[in-house]
Amino acid sequence: MLVDSHCHLDRLDLTPFKNQFDNLIESTRTAGVGHILCVCIDLESYPSMLKLVEKYPDISISVGVHPNDHDRQEPTPDQLAELAKHGKNVAIGETGLDYFRSDGDLDWQRERFRNHIVGAKLAQKPLIIHTRAAKADTIQVMKEEGAQTVGGVMHCFTEDWEMAKQALNLGFYISFSGIITFNSAVDLREVAKKVPADRILIETDAPYLAPIPHRGKSNLPMYVSHVADKIAELRGVSREAVDELTTQNFYNLFQAANRAPSSV
Repeated sequence: MLVDSHCHLDRLDLTPFKNQFDNLIESTRTAGVGHILCVCIDLESYPSMLKLVEKYPDISISVGVHPNDHDRQEPTPDQLAELAKHGKNVAIGETGLDYFRSDGDLDWQRERFRNHIVGAKLAQKPLIIHTRAAKADTIQVMKEEGAQTVGGVMHCFTEDWEMAKQALNLGFYISFSGIITFNSAVDLREVAKKVPADRILIETDAPYLAPIPHRGKSNLPMYVSHVADKIAELRGVSREAVDELTTQNFYNLFQAANRAPSSV
């Protein structure tokens, strides 16, 4: 069984599935994906996202506001903690810092990140952290706000081994997406070889970042198998071993996640 530890089900193109969300989920299960974490990126779409996935026991959710969306409702720590009480919620995020797509005075972004960490501590839920071109500040804010007390995952990791080590030292997991299959991802592959087996996760970030051989198309949760294939190749282990360890790691981190049906 595979777990897609990060995707955005409410943003997928359902055209190949006769515009039926049930068909997408059935196809995903048939492909061997036993659990999905559907990640929130803004509070405006959170209610509709929850409604979409609420009936599925093999889908968990998070709540948070993406660091790049400046003109979104700003969540307070108390609000995040309250929303995280829902039975399907297993995490706070995605949150973090992204200096690649935002410029100017980014105090608002750092303040939002701090609020998410405080909210995660109130809720006692792990964090899903997005970081891009902001290595030093991301780690600094994590340390200053005590993110290590709840832990979490550095999602869609694209940075270097030095940053990975700092995150690992704070108790965080490292998650790899379809980027790991790209020919340009030479340095990232070296990181994937070094992350301890009990701290590695895999994801799609669907509908974004489709792996080879689907690059350039809309990504789907079942494509997490291509990420697993690449991780197995890089680490010199079987696909079955990658499936087992990444699934166990997911449940170790997101302890509140509902187990997938045994028939999957």
